[in-house]
Amino acid sequence: MENMKKTDVIVVGTGVAGLFCALNLPREKKIVMLTKKAVDHSDSFLAQGGICTLKDEQDYDSFFEDTMKAGHNENRQSAVDVMIRTSPEIIRDMVSFGVEFDQKDGKFSYTREGAHSTARILHHKDLTGKEITSKLLAHVRKRDNITILEETTMIDLLCHENNCAGVVLCNPAGEVSALEGDYVVLASGGLGGLFEHSTNYRHLTGDAIAIAIKHNIAVRNINYIQVHPTTFYSKKSGRRFLISESVRGEGALLYNGKMERFVDELLPRDVLTKEIRKQMKIEGSEHVWLSMAAMGSSMIKKRFPNIYRHCLEEGYDVTKEPIPVTPAQHYLMGGIEVDLNSKTSMNRLYAVGETSHNGVHGANRLASNSLLESLVFAKRAAGNIADAYQPLPELKSTVNWEGYDNLTQLQQEYKQLILDEIERENNV
Repeated sequence: MENMKKTDVIVVGTGVAGLFCALNLPREKKIVMLTKKAVDHSDSFLAQGGICTLKDEQDYDSFFEDTMKAGHNENRQSAVDVMIRTSPEIIRDMVSFGVEFDQKDGKFSYTREGAHSTARILHHKDLTGKEITSKLLAHVRKRDNITILEETTMIDLLCHENNCAGVVLCNPAGEVSALEGDYVVLASGGLGGLFEHSTNYRHLTGDAIAIAIKHNIAVRNINYIQVHPTTFYSKKSGRRFLISESVRGEGALLYNGKMERFVDELLPRDVLTKEIRKQMKIEGSEHVWLSMAAMGSSMIKKRFPNIYRHCLEEGYDVTKEPIPVTPAQHYLMGGIEVDLNSKTSMNRLYAVGETSHNGVHGANRLASNSLLESLVFAKRAAGNIADAYQPLPELKSTVNWEGYDNLTQLQQEYKQLILDEIERENNV
C-alpha cells in the first residue's frame, strides 16, 4: 500500500463529461483524472450521430415534447428544461474549443434522427463524439493543473460517514493506493461491458454505480437500459459497431429477408427495437437489413465516411448493397441519482454523464441527447464545486484494505451488486 496522497478534485473518467467538468473547474485547483484504459477509450469517442441543440425559441416546445415522449414522460421536467435552455451556450463553448460542426452555405447543417419532429442535430460527419472529445482532451492536456492517470482503475471510494474523501485506485502494476480529494466527480460511463452484445467498450462495467450501491449512495432506474436498434451484425466477439441513427434520419430504409419494408425507421429506439425483434422472430433470423443506397454514393462517403469504411472492411459496400443489422445494448438511462447540479446523496461527491441519473432521459433516451446532457450537467457540477469549495477537513476514512487482495473477486462482487439492483428494480 502506497502512502496516501492528496489533490483538490478527482475526476474519474475521461469522456466528454469528465473532460468538460475538469475544464470548467478553477484553474488554481489541482485536478487528477483517472481512466480505466487508454485516455481515448471512452464511449464518448464512439458517438456518431451528433448533438442536439435548441435552434431558436420556436423550437423549444417541440424539443421538450420530443424528449418527454421518447422518455415515456418519466423524465424530470426541470432537468429537461435546463438541458434544452443551456444547449446554445454549450454549442458556443464547443466552437470556442475548436469543435468543427458540419456547415452548409456558411451556416450550421442540422440533421434529424428517430423520434425528433424536426432537424436540430449538429454533427461532424459521422464522428461527432470523436471530434468533440478529442478537442476537449487537447485542451485538458494543455492545462498544467490537470494530471491524467491512464490504465488506472477506481476500486472504491474513501468515505467518512456521509462524506466522500477520495478514491482507492489500482495502477497498471496492480498496486493499490489511496488518493484524497476535496471533491470527487464520477464520470466513468455506463455498464455495457456486462452484456454479451453491446456498443460499449468492454471495460465499462458500471464500477462507479456498484461502488455507490456498496456505500448506500442513492441510485435510480439502472434497470432502464436502452438497446440501439441498428448495430452491424457480426459473429465476431467484442463490441458491436453502431450504425448511427442519423443514417435512418438521412433516408436509410429497413428491410426483412424478402427485401420488404416492415417499419417506420424513425420510431423511438425502444419501439423500433421491438419491431425489429418481432420481424427477426417471424423469420427466425438473427438480423434484418438496412439499405443506405437511396442516399447516393457521394452523399454516403461524405456524410458517413466512418460507417462506409467499416462496412467495406466487413465485406459490404453500402453504396451498392444493404447491410445486416441487429439490436444491441447501448445506453443506461439510470445511474447514480443526482440533483440539477449533479450532486449525489453523499457530500463532496458528484456524478455526471452516463454514470449519473438526473432524470433528463426518462425511460428511453432521445437520440443525440447524450452528448448534450453530459456537457450541460458536467459544467453545472464544476460550477457548483467552484461556488461551494471548502477544503476537505481532517477525516478518518473508513476503508477495509484487506478487501482489495483479490481484484478479480472484487469485480465479480461489483457486477453482482448491479445485477441484484437491476432485479430488485424490475420487481418493484
